[in-house]
Amino acid sequence: MHLRGALIAEFIGTFFLVFAGTGAIVVDSISHEVTHVGVSIVFGLVIAVLIYALGHVSGAHFNPAVTVGFWALGEFPAKRVPWYVAMQLLAAVAASALLLMMFGKTGGLGVTLPQAAEATSLILETAMTFLLVFVIFGSAVHGKAVKSFAGIAIGGTIALDALFGGPISGASMNPARSLGPALVSGTWTNQWIYVLGPLIGAVLAVAAYKVMTSASAVPIPQSPTSSE
Repeated sequence: MHLRGALIAEFIGTFFLVFAGTGAIVVDSISHEVTHVGVSIVFGLVIAVLIYALGHVSGAHFNPAVTVGFWALGEFPAKRVPWYVAMQLLAAVAASALLLMMFGKTGGLGVTLPQAAEATSLILETAMTFLLVFVIFGSAVHGKAVKSFAGIAIGGTIALDALFGGPISGASMNPARSLGPALVSGTWTNQWIYVLGPLIGAVLAVAAYKVMTSASAVPIPQSPTSSE
């Protein structure tokens, strides 16, 4: 894939992920009609449709933790990692800036803040990102995966994580999704959680996926036949 086209796709994808997802939080704070469940569904749906629209152009990362995960797995060249991450962060800032222009700092622009102990939110972000990246590998990378269903699997995972983890940590799983609203709103409290947790989760998912695939590649010993 050409780098320029891939970067444009990553910008568009990350922009609309943040614009729609955090925008749903902003709108809910005004109307109180979207609800937590609705916000979770919006995050899942926007990722699903963007994967189908842009996956063939850039790989549909839209997340620095996913980019790092693909690199650690050996599925993505190291020289492209800084470009992808920079474009994802720029897109997240641009989306948050547009929301600020439209709504002011309503709903804190969807900034992620822990609602429990810092350690709890860190563990939760790590675990949720592990699940997300593991599902990405299993549905979009594995040779036997039915890749046409990858968008549904990945979008469903994000919605699932957001449903149960959102009230505690904000269910970011994505440093760009958190840093964009944080930078534009000027809210930096505990934002390290949303960088460190997803990166740890992605690396752990790579390790687990490698162990699983290497183990499945080992042939099962056959019982020796008796000679009589």
